[in-house]
Amino acid sequence: MQLVFATNNSNKLKEVQALIPNYIKLLSLKDIGCFEDIPETKNTIEGNAIQKAEYVKTHYGYDCFADDTGLEVDALNGAPGVYSARYAGEKRNADDNMDKLLNELSKYTDRNAQFKTVIALHLNGELKTYTGICQGEIITKKQGEKGFGYDPIFKPAEYNITFAEMDLNLKNKIGHRGKAISKLVDFLNSLS
Repeated sequence: MQLVFATNNSNKLKEVQALIPNYIKLLSLKDIGCFEDIPETKNTIEGNAIQKAEYVKTHYGYDCFADDTGLEVDALNGAPGVYSARYAGEKRNADDNMDKLLNELSKYTDRNAQFKTVIALHLNGELKTYTGICQGEIITKKQGEKGFGYDPIFKPAEYNITFAEMDLNLKNKIGHRGKAISKLVDFLNSLS
């Protein structure tokens, strides 16, 4: 089986490749010659994942899956949420995003948050979605060099380290994307 993972994010691609079984040939957008920015204009995480999967299927004809992820902070009424990647502006700069979030949270004691990933699978003319959630909290300063995005300031529940301090195997096991991919893989395995 061959599937396109609709992302240009090399970090996401690396995480997902570690979780997908060997019998699935995973192609990136680069592999299929898709170099344009796929629209993400929906107002929900699920909506953006579906939009990206449908874009690849419609414009390139490949069975594919796409994800969208958001960091939802309780004290900020779920923000940055669907705007996580562009929280501090269109440059999508992770340090700027983290700095803005830490600044916004400086006046709150409630630092509870969750990462939410929705994966939309477009396969054989059908569309399915899978959701993964990881509860945790936003710490007060960046810690760790691994990972990407908000990983240096997100500490998952029941752990004393951030995602940016974890090895990839542990992050994939407990993290939002890993949980959603696990549901996707269970479904793909059921087809064989």
